[in-house]
Amino acid sequence: MENLKLTAVIWQEDVAFVSKCPELGVASCGDTPQEALHNLKEAVELYLENAKAIGIYKDLKLTLKTKEKYTSTFEVAI
Repeated sequence: MENLKLTAVIWQEDVAFVSKCPELGVASCGDTPQEALHNLKEAVELYLENAKAIGIYKDLKLTLKTKEKYTSTFEVAI
């Protein structure tokens, strides 16, 4: 088993919290930020298990194993 360090973005929409892993495009939700994160972890684990089963994990692995990741916020005018 290997450990991957991934990013979780969590925000509130109405009464629920949405969580997303931008590296994989996997999302989940929960009633609290903690529950949303827990549910996201489960969803990512299932996604990666399936990726291994269908043979695409090797393609994902290079992106997921990168040591340096940067996140930022930015503004746009509309």
